[in-house]
Amino acid sequence: MSRTEAATPASGASDPTHLELTFENNRLASELFGQFDQNLALMEKKLNIDARARGNTVALRGEEIATNQARRALDFLYDRLLKGASVETSDVEGAIRMALAADDQLVLPTLERKGKMTLAQISTRKRTVIARTPTQDLYMRAMERSELVFGVGPAGTGKTFLAVAHAAQLLERGSIERIILSRPAVEAGERLGFLPGDMKDKVDPYLRPLYDALYDMMPGDKVERAITAGVIEIAPLAFMRGRTLANAAVILDEAQNTTQMQMKMFLTRLGENSRMIITGDPSQIDLPRGVTSGLVEALSILDGVNGVVACRFRAADVVRHPLVQRIVEAYDRREYPKPDATE
Repeated sequence: MSRTEAATPASGASDPTHLELTFENNRLASELFGQFDQNLALMEKKLNIDARARGNTVALRGEEIATNQARRALDFLYDRLLKGASVETSDVEGAIRMALAADDQLVLPTLERKGKMTLAQISTRKRTVIARTPTQDLYMRAMERSELVFGVGPAGTGKTFLAVAHAAQLLERGSIERIILSRPAVEAGERLGFLPGDMKDKVDPYLRPLYDALYDMMPGDKVERAITAGVIEIAPLAFMRGRTLANAAVILDEAQNTTQMQMKMFLTRLGENSRMIITGDPSQIDLPRGVTSGLVEALSILDGVNGVVACRFRAADVVRHPLVQRIVEAYDRREYPKPDATE
């Protein structure tokens, strides 16, 4: 069931600071507004507007730019509901961020000031993930079209999760034959012999975030079968040496903890019909003092190289608990204080 024209003010609402949006499906309109209109309350807080729901109609009052941002967000979320997806608080927050970006960052080719928002998405049989920030949107599109993508920035921005989700999507499509996930085991110096159990038991604690992302995007039994068959390989960075990784999606997580030689070794594993995604946070380097991060060096050396895209996330891109974003911002201020205005 389609919605009524939601992009124009209702008759009698000629004031540009007043928009009335009517959604044809009453049940979906109720889901859109949220329990006790909590989704509208979130928009009021984030956009400094007034949003009043009555039945399947919502009246928006506020600055013209803000009411249009709310309209774009609601329009996008309603279309999502029409397609059978749910709308959670995190989806509302993401829609608001992208609506704000439509006005703040008009250089983004995927956003229009007065049109609908078109957000990048990753879909598998189990789950569909939609970009929640402008940087996530750029990152997801870069992974789709580029052979080597760096996702760099603070924790909680979705770098690793989206990389694994993209790899799972490529595998389901048949675009690749296998997924290879790796990360350096810096805490044990990659000398894992003292840990109990077989090699899988030794490296699993370091690779747990990669497993978690896989199980989010694929049914558990399929993940287990794929790992057993070697279609999905999860291994520490040291195991990549001497190999050529063809027909694969290859992901290196926590890349800030690679040395210069390790990073060069990993980059040169890229084989025919493969995609490589490298994620890391240069502010969280655990290497011994005086050892240069391979990630930091690679970002400098490969800047401007054709086929290489670097997407840089910021604290504003954190999509975990809102407090995480504030924590990252506080650390950034401590590490990079603003210059004294009197200097």
